[in-house]
Amino acid sequence: MQNKNNRTIGLFGAVSIGVGGMVGGGIFAVLGEAVSLAHGATVVAFFLAGIVALLTSYSYAKLSVKFQTKGGTVSFIDNAFGHNLLSGSVNFMLWLSYLVTISLYAVAFSSYAQALFLSNSNSFFNHFFISLAVCLPLLINLISAYLVSKSETVIVVIKVLLLILIIVASIPFLDMQRLSVSRWDSNFSILVAGMIIFVAYEGFELIANSAEDIKIPKKNLPKAFYSSVLLVIALYLLIAVTAIGAVNENQLLQAKDYALAIAAKPALGQTGFTIVAIAALLATFSAINATIYGNGRLGYILAIDGELPSFFDKEKNNIPTQSVIITALASLVMANSIDLSQIAIIGSASFLLIFFIVNIAALKLHKELNANKIIILTSCIISFIALGTLLIYTFFSDKQAIIIFFNFIILSILFEVFYGRLVRKHIFNRPYSKKLL
Repeated sequence: MQNKNNRTIGLFGAVSIGVGGMVGGGIFAVLGEAVSLAHGATVVAFFLAGIVALLTSYSYAKLSVKFQTKGGTVSFIDNAFGHNLLSGSVNFMLWLSYLVTISLYAVAFSSYAQALFLSNSNSFFNHFFISLAVCLPLLINLISAYLVSKSETVIVVIKVLLLILIIVASIPFLDMQRLSVSRWDSNFSILVAGMIIFVAYEGFELIANSAEDIKIPKKNLPKAFYSSVLLVIALYLLIAVTAIGAVNENQLLQAKDYALAIAAKPALGQTGFTIVAIAALLATFSAINATIYGNGRLGYILAIDGELPSFFDKEKNNIPTQSVIITALASLVMANSIDLSQIAIIGSASFLLIFFIVNIAALKLHKELNANKIIILTSCIISFIALGTLLIYTFFSDKQAIIIFFNFIILSILFEVFYGRLVRKHIFNRPYSKKLL
């Protein structure tokens, strides 16, 4: 654990990490998905997803205070369950899940780029913009980690301010009748919508990866988790009110993949559309940039601990180059192979599963964590119900998406069975093993 005198991140910085992680490309990508299912109850859908995130943040806060390491989620699972089939499979699943989020952001980047620059979209430009959205951040990550961190700080501020601008400007144009109960879909559809868009809340867990750098951790870590999630819930609810209240639903559904840009038109016209489209490009690009950075280092950490092949732990100028390249290339293939709605479902299901397991880890260690067992048990139940609801809906509505999701699980288990059992035992005794966890 890092010496307290070397800690550099205060409460504001920690909250910024959480907000920046959540308000990435997700909200720009999934708003249209939520409207298509929940209709006038889109605000409720975002609220339900936020509750799941808020409850899970309690487990993360308690675990982060106890286990202050760069490993974050990985270290929590290892400390709770030890090195076994479950922990190894979940750690690999976490790495795969971040590939899904990169793919989600890349597809959203392409949708907004085509809406902004082209009069008619087509398959060639769709794949071109998807590939551009992954390849440019890959180059940035290979050149300098400093460029990643500096660009992230600036872009987080810009995209949040632009979203607030759209919300404030749209107030005079809101028709609250569009949010009335008469325009809501069934309760099940509303719940499903919330779980599909849950991926928009993924990112608060990144605070855990910076735990050893945060000042006064026992005080600031819980505050950072709860504050960042609550702030983003409020922001998303306002965005949902703005989108539904200011724009006819049919228009939002016609522009499903770039619905947020359409939502800006009533207040700011074509200028508003352009502003949001640019904000979406910045947000999704920065999210890809940061996630390649983070997942590249996650692969490096897992490789050092023997949970991924050793070629993932090769460094050059303090950059895990091979892990970064593999992360980007795998995401590139995925983004060009799966459509936006399927990626959103797979991403949300993957993180709901991982967060459920983290909640179970917190429950297992609740005495050691000095945590409220009732709150954590509630988190376990709610996250399990959320995951089950999403999987049941997907089974009947999009079997291909659920097949891909379960293939991820099977791949994670098989990788752990064959690689973990046959190879890890030969490298796990390296002198630098587990130095980061």
